[in-house]
Order: sequence, then structure tokens, then C-alpha cells
Amino acid sequence: MSKRILLTGATGYLGSRLAEALLDAGHSVVALKRKTSSLRHLESSLPRIILHDVEEIALSSAFNNYGKIDAVIHCATSYGRKGESASQIADANLNFPLKLIDAAIAAEIPLFLNTDTALDKFLNAYSLSKTQFAEWGMYFARQKKIRFINLKLEHFFGVGDDDTKFTSHVIKSCLMNAPELKLTLGEQKRDFIYIDDVVAAYLLLLEKQESISGWFAEFDVGSGAAVTIRQFVELVHQITESKAKLNFGAYPYREGEVMLSQADTESLQKLGWHCGHTLEQGLKLVIEGYK
Repeated sequence: MSKRILLTGATGYLGSRLAEALLDAGHSVVALKRKTSSLRHLESSLPRIILHDVEEIALSSAFNNYGKIDAVIHCATSYGRKGESASQIADANLNFPLKLIDAAIAAEIPLFLNTDTALDKFLNAYSLSKTQFAEWGMYFARQKKIRFINLKLEHFFGVGDDDTKFTSHVIKSCLMNAPELKLTLGEQKRDFIYIDDVVAAYLLLLEKQESISGWFAEFDVGSGAAVTIRQFVELVHQITESKAKLNFGAYPYREGEVMLSQADTESLQKLGWHCGHTLEQGLKLVIEGYK
């Protein structure tokens, strides 16, 4: 059944891919954006999408001006990679979505799908703020004010993703035959998942929402398999046939570094989801796309 979705973060990488998939599935999309947001990720979807500028039009209007909203999908985030202060990260990842969920509750929206991270909450300001908002979501769900489905994302990757991300940095450095790629020892294990499989999880949860019991539910979104950072880098290096020198151990581990992050996908699989790409298959698609 076609739904009208209010989507945040549509101008970002994950949000733009999700917007395209929602539109292709027959849903309509109202995308929240800021005046300064670049629309380059949304170019192919622009003729079919409704844009709502949160700086020029009241947030509440997004729920009233375009017909009844069936669900909110919240993808907007600040990773803190551009030198943002803790308060700026909290504004983006905690204060803004709190205003959003307040408006959604006031408009009696039945469902809020939230994008969370699998990272330990005390690793950095980004992960702390994301966890704190998810806890607010649980609070509202327990009060039976809105159904809140929390997606804890592992390390997703795809063509056109943000160059500041580790995965993109490694792939592009290898493709460009950078003289040297400085890394940690790379013993920490991570769960890497191709972007199409992440998007498929959102669409499935939207479709199967009635099959999910309770007001609050949480799902890990990853491949379900973890490899070491070293294995990931060496696989990229091998597929690209790169001449870049891999300098493992050039950097120390971050304070509080998590040594294992791996999704438990059993709950998603029970709903009918499966990871459609191995790490090698996903990487080959990305590398071919960049070429």
C-alpha cells in the first residue's frame, strides 16, 4: 500500500538512496531540508519529491501541508567530522529530532523510524547524541504516544558516499594509488554492509510494521559478519590492484576503541530480510562505480 513518508536527511547519502527507493516503490516523499543543503544526491529524485525548507516554513507545516503523513523516517545526522562542537552535534542529533518527534506526536503520526548507530555511545559525541535520542524515542513509545522503530546501523558503504568516511577514504586512496595509506594495526572487527541492503531493511520495516509487536522495537542492520579492518583494507587493495603502500600501525587506536562490532540480524531475517551482497560483491560494485 502506498504511503506518504516524511523523510529527514534526504540530501545526504543514505537519505537520498532511501528517497529514491521509496519513490520507486510507489510511496510519496516529503523531504525536510535546510536552505544551504546541497541537492546533488537528490538530482534523479527531484521531479518526484516534495521539498520542505525547515528554516523558512514551520516544522509543524510539514505534517499538515501535503496530506496525511503515514510515517517519519529520520536519517538526518551530524557525524562531527567537520569540527563541530559537542553542542552543535547535540543540536543536530538530539534537539532537532526531539522537535521533530514532538511535532509528529502532535500530528498523531503512527510511526517513527529512527536511524541510530551501532557504535558504543561513549565513543564520541556523535554516538552519544544518537543513543540519547533513541532513549527519548523509547520514552515516548512507552507512553504510547508513537510507535518507534530504532535501526542500529553498522558500517554501510556505497558509490558516492561521503569522502570523509573510512570506507570511502580507503577505496579512493587505493584507486588513486596514494603513496601511503596510514592506518591503525587494524585488529578491530567491523560489520560492513552494502547500501542497497541497508535501504532494503528500511523498506521492509515500513511494509511489515504491523507484524512488529509493541510500541518500541530495535533492529541491528548489518551483514551479520565481522571482518578485521586489516582484512577490509587488504581486500580493497587486492580488488583495485592498488600500488598504495599500506602502513598498518601508523596510528594508535582511539581511546575507548571498540574491538568488535557485529550485527545480530535474526530479528530482521524473521521478517523476511536477508543481506543480498557479500563484502566482496559490494566492494566490486562500488569500485566499478567509481571507475
